[in-house]
Amino acid sequence: MSEWFTIEKIDDQTYAISEYKHWEQVHSYLVIGDESACLIDSGLGVENIHEACKQLTSLPIMTATTHVHWDHIGSHHAFDQIAVHEKEADWLRHFPIPLPVVKANLLRDPCDFPKSFDPSAYTVFQGEPTRILHDDDEIKLGGRTLRVVASPGHSPGHVCYFDEARGQLFSGDLIYAGCLYAFYPTTDPIAFRASIQHVKTLHVKRLLPAHYALNIPVSLIDEIDEGFMMIEAKGLLKQGSGQFDFEHFSIHI
Repeated sequence: MSEWFTIEKIDDQTYAISEYKHWEQVHSYLVIGDESACLIDSGLGVENIHEACKQLTSLPIMTATTHVHWDHIGSHHAFDQIAVHEKEADWLRHFPIPLPVVKANLLRDPCDFPKSFDPSAYTVFQGEPTRILHDDDEIKLGGRTLRVVASPGHSPGHVCYFDEARGQLFSGDLIYAGCLYAFYPTTDPIAFRASIQHVKTLHVKRLLPAHYALNIPVSLIDEIDEGFMMIEAKGLLKQGSGQFDFEHFSIHI
């Protein structure tokens, strides 16, 4: 058993596979159906997450990407089936950020890497997706379905995955208890707010974020929406306005 990953059971067919020893505290999620399984994001790539998944299911596993940032595609190379939204398929083929910049972020403190990890050998996955996703597409796993919810803002092709039967929303970098980023050139704070408002229309019973605290209340969706509303009311919903701090999260635009 890897000491790098922490595996937490959400229910009998859902597991969080977390990398708490890294400053980003990344969560990936193994969603298991009757016929196949889906790993939502593949983490940092410090260790092979596919091996951790095989300890939880013997079914074939695909990986579905919330968005093509380095900390979500780290072990994509270990999967034969890779799904990504159409707007970020080219990022998967040709990652847009130089490797030294990625490594500088990867190696920020605090981190407690395993002794087997060699930072000098670290690379960012680049390859061809096997499935292109669109808004409202369905990933059918046999007795269980994930719906693709386009949620741009943090990135152009960011998506959430919604298990409507269970009310589980795998929210990627759209919703978590931490600093939400919409200040990069490829981000869009107006689209980010619209995505939050769209997610509010879903009947969410459990939020499953991509970073930091795993157990967060569904009410955080409303709190983030109110935060964006306050920023917009001040005429500051535009890049370069800075960071706005709230009780359970921040918004950096």
